[in-house]
Amino acid sequence: MSHTLFIADLHLSPTRQDITDCFERFMQEEAINADALYVLGDLFEVWIGDDDKSPFHQQIKAAFSAVTERGVPVYFIHGNRDFLIGQRFAKETGVTLLNELECIDLYGTPTLILHGDTLCLEDVDYQAFRRKVHQRWLQRLFLCLPLTWRRKIAAKMRAGSANANQQKSSTIMDVTPQEVQRQLDNAGVVNMIHGHTHRPHIHQWHQHGTAYQRIVLGDWYDHGSVLMCSAQGCDLQSRDFIN
Repeated sequence: MSHTLFIADLHLSPTRQDITDCFERFMQEEAINADALYVLGDLFEVWIGDDDKSPFHQQIKAAFSAVTERGVPVYFIHGNRDFLIGQRFAKETGVTLLNELECIDLYGTPTLILHGDTLCLEDVDYQAFRRKVHQRWLQRLFLCLPLTWRRKIAAKMRAGSANANQQKSSTIMDVTPQEVQRQLDNAGVVNMIHGHTHRPHIHQWHQHGTAYQRIVLGDWYDHGSVLMCSAQGCDLQSRDFIN
């Protein structure tokens, strides 16, 4: 059956071999048979620049190359962990980088896709941080630093983020419904797919007589999470880790 796959929030890192193994099986056994694969951000736990040629990153790049070389298009939207992935990564893997908001034709259904962090407007501190780190001049300055410095800065920022998130309510860290509706209305569509919140679910609602749908992708912390879409509809599925 013709189908398209969506994943997000894998948070790949050398410390979680179980996630990496599941991802590689997914790429080798499933992604190669899809019409297309969309990665909606936070593929990596952290990305400090395309010039980081660690063995782990080379391993992940090879997994993407094996799929794109088979003629399967792979699309990537930046997340809040890997927004520094650039054209060098794209060239080395065959992956196409998309804008933070994209409208695609999903088997005849116009669908808005995004990472999802921009929907969480009640997390005021995060939104302020996001505006800061997305300044191009600051990114260029960071990428000019030695890799060792960048690793230390990234580790410190991750620790600070983890501490801050522990103090936030679950409501603040979820999407703002009014922003979801605004983005759908701006795009002129009724269907949305995103990640970021780690709360997999298919939300459906009506407003002014119109039916809307928002699909939230799951994270890969305890098991893999995959959205499979076809002309018949979309299905959220899990993938077990193999010890």
